[in-house]
Amino acid sequence: MLSGTGSLQKQTGDTKLARIVFDAETIARRVAELGAEITAAYPEGDLLVLGLLKGSFIFLSDLVRRIDRPLQVDFLVAASYGEGTVSSGNVRLLYDPETELAGKHILLVEDIIDTGKTLNRLVTLLRARNPRSLEICALLHKHIAVHLELEAAFVGFDAPRAFLVGYGLDHSENFRHLPYIASLT
Repeated sequence: MLSGTGSLQKQTGDTKLARIVFDAETIARRVAELGAEITAAYPEGDLLVLGLLKGSFIFLSDLVRRIDRPLQVDFLVAASYGEGTVSSGNVRLLYDPETELAGKHILLVEDIIDTGKTLNRLVTLLRARNPRSLEICALLHKHIAVHLELEAAFVGFDAPRAFLVGYGLDHSENFRHLPYIASLT
């Protein structure tokens, strides 16, 4: 936990955070629980944990160390926010996984489900590659998406309708390093 406003200012510079939504200890506890749930859900078969960069990298790193079974890791890079705090709706795939997806259990790891536009595009792309199964694990879910092609099977936390940063989530590439999740608004 943070000790005083001086420590918070060192981590965030001149930006004032509205509040800490999930502290580091709460996140660690939930990630361990998710790891156990995922381990139980995939007793056999090839498991590929596919992280959506950049936002999921810290969550994915902690999560895969809590999944007690063999697995592979690869990444996707998609962009839809730019410098704003609202998704532009224009989803661009910047990096496609090199790993063979056909016949594998695919667990797509997302930092936050917001509008669902990025996720819907990725689900369509991944289903076309004939995985044995496809599921989503999201650290945060805002429950505001109008229509999701695939609902998340594993969710860390229900998230408030605020712009969140920290633990991999950013605003204009800042705040990913924070060990907690905070609200900018």
